[in-house]
Amino acid sequence: MAINKPSGLLVHRSAIDRHETRFALQLLRDQLGQRVYPVHRLDKPTSGALLFALDPDSARALSQAMEEQRVQKTYLAVVRGYAEPAGLIDHPLTEELDKYSDHKARQNKPAQAAVTRYQCLATRELDVAIETYPQSRYSLVQCQPQTGRKHQIRRHMKHIGHPIIGDAKHGRGRHNRYFKDHLGAGRLLLHAASLQLQHPLSRQPLQITAPLDQTLHALLQGFQWLDAIPRQWHHSLSTHGDGPGPANPDQ
Repeated sequence: MAINKPSGLLVHRSAIDRHETRFALQLLRDQLGQRVYPVHRLDKPTSGALLFALDPDSARALSQAMEEQRVQKTYLAVVRGYAEPAGLIDHPLTEELDKYSDHKARQNKPAQAAVTRYQCLATRELDVAIETYPQSRYSLVQCQPQTGRKHQIRRHMKHIGHPIIGDAKHGRGRHNRYFKDHLGAGRLLLHAASLQLQHPLSRQPLQITAPLDQTLHALLQGFQWLDAIPRQWHHSLSTHGDGPGPANPDQ
């Protein structure tokens, strides 16, 4: 079972957010009336395709496929600056431990291999001074992580000088605030757009697509970036002519 997780929803209960009462796992379990098993995770502020299994054997098979890099994950991100047309980020990452949920984890573990492929799909320059330059530049990038480290895409994009907009931990505060206050985009601009995998029982290829939410669709529409992505990634309401209005990046 695949869902399109909204930004701001936790996958399951976590000590990090003790006051949260809504979780993707419990919502899906209650909707289906049976137990579900998360196969992977998405950060709370990340939206997009999230896969669950309906039995333990399928969960183990899918988790193994993830570990063996037999599942292709494709993300969209809006980043600061003009990214290179394409690239491979091969930068090992030390594990980011949370003081609440990872207090029993091994400390000072060596850095683990982490690889992300990316492609720049579109760019935009705004006539607004946010930091030291009179204009501000942004890119729409497609990322395909080859490994599954915590916050991998967010940390890798920061590593090459193109932090994701809306990333409170790895991004740039002034740009994050501008997108929130002037463009109506106050969330992490990272979206898991698709999963390509083999069904664990039938072995048939599956492609799962998670359309953009209204916030991301409106931003890409305002930046004239929608033509840079597949039509099936557009917000679902847009096909009926009643999708969100465009953000105006020049105001």
